[in-house]
Amino acid sequence: MNTAILKGKWKQMSGSAKEKWGKLTDDELRQIDGETERLVGKVQEKYGIGKDEAQKQVDEWFDKHDTD
Repeated sequence: MNTAILKGKWKQMSGSAKEKWGKLTDDELRQIDGETERLVGKVQEKYGIGKDEAQKQVDEWFDKHDTD
């Protein structure tokens, strides 16, 4: 998903992100603000997984939401 589209839809998508990654706080989701790298970093940090695994999870999650 393109970054501009993601930033525009982030408020809608952040609820879904909270369902997927329940350890992320509302404040963290606001700070992420649709930035893919921030989301990957937070998922990596909160779940104690490697960057590649976090990136894979985020990519798969984006693919579910990509309507382009």
